[in-house]
Amino acid sequence: MTKDYNASQKLCLDPDGGLPRLLEIMARLRDPDRGCPWDIEQTYSTIAPYTIEEAYEVADAIEQGDMEDLEGELGDLLLQVIYFTQMGSEDGYFTFESVTKAIADKMIHRHPHVFGDESRDKSAAQQTRDWEKIKAAERAAKGEHAAKTLDGIAMNLPALMRAVKLQKRAARVGFDWPSTDEVVDKIAEEAAELVEARDTLSHDRQVEEFGDLMFVMANLARHLKIDPEEALRLANAKFTRRFNAVEQRLAERGKVPAQSDLIEMDALWNKVKTDEKSS
Repeated sequence: MTKDYNASQKLCLDPDGGLPRLLEIMARLRDPDRGCPWDIEQTYSTIAPYTIEEAYEVADAIEQGDMEDLEGELGDLLLQVIYFTQMGSEDGYFTFESVTKAIADKMIHRHPHVFGDESRDKSAAQQTRDWEKIKAAERAAKGEHAAKTLDGIAMNLPALMRAVKLQKRAARVGFDWPSTDEVVDKIAEEAAELVEARDTLSHDRQVEEFGDLMFVMANLARHLKIDPEEALRLANAKFTRRFNAVEQRLAERGKVPAQSDLIEMDALWNKVKTDEKSS
């Protein structure tokens, strides 16, 4: 036991230990006798929110163009995979090796135009259609012959992202408007229904109508080849930037927002917008 511990300690402290080092570190953290009490207590469910958070932090580093930060965030995201595979190994479900083998096998099988003898002379759209055919064949091989069109779209995706995925899947079987004109008409219809709900219906119905409007807005984004999550992130960033500028201009007047009013702040907001557009 002492020899095993010493070997483990040596690997964990080896800066050039690579992936085996990281796997050993996680095994040590989860060791019921010598590990970290917090890490030992964690479960698949308690770690899942951290995984989602780390994925968003990767996306944020990419959006900021910060490659140094991206390196660190990718490490944090990789740690989540290591965490799950360590727990899976402890429970006898899977291991890091089985997970990596499964995804490698899947990539080989789903890219016959790269690793097989199929032609690479295809458009990205055709490759996407072929990918879906291969996935359908895989489901059929597992006995999932009765899979429905919308099956397999994760429930816990961000709502806007899931809306687009649902609409894309429905569009593949012909359930889609032919152009943006019909989508824009539907947006006007849903907006009118939301106004009616605001004036005459319960809060629950208002929530429902607001959801309908957002769903159609996501559909318009899909037709325009816009990622609605990205568009909203950009809008959030723009609002943050402009409001910070308003606060700065108030500070130059010796004020904070609580000492101002909407008329003054709106005038400053419009000035910030004008300055941005002219710069």
